[in-house]
Amino acid sequence: MENTTLPETAQRVASLLAQMGHDKLVVMLPATGKTSAEAAAGLGCSVAEIAKAIVFRRLSDDAAVMVMASGSNRVDEAKVSAIVGALVKADARFVKERIGYAIGGVCPIGHIGKTVMLIDQDLLALDSVWAAAGHPHAVFNLTPHQLIAMTNAPVADIACVVNAAS
Repeated sequence: MENTTLPETAQRVASLLAQMGHDKLVVMLPATGKTSAEAAAGLGCSVAEIAKAIVFRRLSDDAAVMVMASGSNRVDEAKVSAIVGALVKADARFVKERIGYAIGGVCPIGHIGKTVMLIDQDLLALDSVWAAAGHPHAVFNLTPHQLIAMTNAPVADIACVVNAAS
C-alpha cells in the first residue's frame, strides 16, 4: 500500500522498499529525527537502535563514503580511513549532490550516485534498527541483516573505543 501523504523523498524510499519486498512502512515522526536522540525519543526505542548515516568525502577520488552506525556510537574516522582511504567529513552540499538526501534524512538506499558504504558491526547485536527514510521526519524499521542485504555493504569495526580511564 502506497502512502501518498509522505514527502517526496520519503515516498521515493517507500517505493524502493516496496520494490525490494520490505514489509515495513515508512513512519513519519511527529518531531524531527535529525539526531539519534531525537529519533529514539520519537520512536520510544534506545539510541543504539537508530542506524545513523555519517557521510565522508574520500580524498583520493572525491567518492562519497557512508557509514551506517549505531546511534550510541561515535564513528572513529581513523578506522574508516584505514578501510577506505583518507577522508574528511562531507558538508551538506556534497551529501545532497552525491547521496541525494539532505543531512538528517540520509537513507541507506536509493542513492543518486555510487556510494562506498560500511556498516557498524555493533548494529548486528540488535534485533532491529531504525534508519532514515529520505526526510528528517521519516524512518523505517529493519533488521541489521536486512540492512546488509539492501546495501551490500561490508560490516566493519568503525566505532570509537571509549577509554573508561579518561
